[in-house]
Parts: sequence; C-alpha cells; structure tokens
Amino acid sequence: MSDEASPPWYKLPIVWMVIGGPAAVVVAGFATLAIAIANPDPLTNLPKAKNSADLPAVQGRNHAATPQP
Repeated sequence: MSDEASPPWYKLPIVWMVIGGPAAVVVAGFATLAIAIANPDPLTNLPKAKNSADLPAVQGRNHAATPQP
C-alpha cells in the first residue's frame, strides 16, 4: 500500500466522465421534450379520399382488404 492519501472522489477525472455522459443524455432528452411540446405537429384536415391509396396510413391499412365496388 501507498503512504500517500488518495484524493477525494470528486477530484478524480474518471468519476466525472462516468457521471457526465449519462447526465448529458438526460439534459438532451429534456431539451428535446421542451422542443416537442413547444412545436407540436399540426393536424391536417384532408378531404375525403376516393380510394385507399389516398387515405392516411392507418385508415388505408384498416380498409386494405375491404372489397372495392
């Protein structure tokens, strides 16, 4: 063993590298959330579609097997 005292944990650079990476990701996540809340996607009012190719994806998928007249 060494007679020198080890420095406190907060003075070791590796500790800040281990804490800093996940902390930066959390901060970036909150920044992304704030942007998403401040700028929501607008809803669109589409006219009634004539065939399933013109429908929004969810409606077209749900009626893809419905027979066409």
